Amino acid sequence: MDAIDRRILAELQHDGRLSLTELAERVQLSMSPTHRRLRALEASGAITGYRAVIDPDAVGMGFGALVFVTMDQANRATVPAFDEAVAEIPEVIQALRLFGDPDYLLRVAVPDLSAYQRLWDERLSALPGVRRVESTLVMKTIVDDRPLPV
Repeated sequence: MDAIDRRILAELQHDGRLSLTELAERVQLSMSPTHRRLRALEASGAITGYRAVIDPDAVGMGFGALVFVTMDQANRATVPAFDEAVAEIPEVIQALRLFGDPDYLLRVAVPDLSAYQRLWDERLSALPGVRRVESTLVMKTIVDDRPLPV
């Protein structure tokens, strides 16, 4: 990956809806080499997809919680089972496996506190292999979905 590829990535992180013509102008290449580089970045996995960034408040999902999960035992049986179960919960918008304690950090988006309580009671507390679930409610998001420094 060279400096031009990094400029392509930076431009697309800023605006994923750029036309090929606009992208080529911004990185100062003609369309054909820009298109080849873009396809190579997609094929290599550097670009994993394109999506819209949605305001959670605008769609009624503005209540956020960070959920810290400590496993009873993190082993070959419990970790995959937990991972699969978490992946099935649509309100979990990010799940990170950590070194140390806790074992996992989940970022959750729901409409309100009562919806979070239902999610906790019905889904989070029933996840396989869990010893403890602790929550912290999000007061304000300062940085969200920041582009990677390429």
